[in-house]
Amino acid sequence: MTALFLVLALDQILKEKSHVSSVSGLVITVVCLALVGSTYFLLVPFRLFQRGNQTPRYIQGLGEFLPGAIMVMLVVYCLRNVTWLSGNHGWPDLIACTLTILVHLKWRSLFASMIIGTTAYILMVNFVF
Repeated sequence: MTALFLVLALDQILKEKSHVSSVSGLVITVVCLALVGSTYFLLVPFRLFQRGNQTPRYIQGLGEFLPGAIMVMLVVYCLRNVTWLSGNHGWPDLIACTLTILVHLKWRSLFASMIIGTTAYILMVNFVF
């Protein structure tokens, strides 16, 4: 899943003229994870947008802004449980993400990027680290 979200995020970032949505998505995700934790991460949106409430216009207008931000948030969410300070220090994740990005930048193939990144991660976790 991380490879999929990473490739989708990278694709959105490459399409953006300014990277405000991607950076804001990263900041908002980190702040929300720090404040409420991963268990209650989606509780706030579900409370705000309950059935029967009219969706505000500014929320409806975010359709152009959010794709890049959402993809970056999903990447951060997938990497949230990586232990950077113990064990293998997240090396398999870091190497697989880097490889996924490099493959996608070279070939611009969603399928190749995901398959190569995911395969590299699985091989590293099972045979290297």
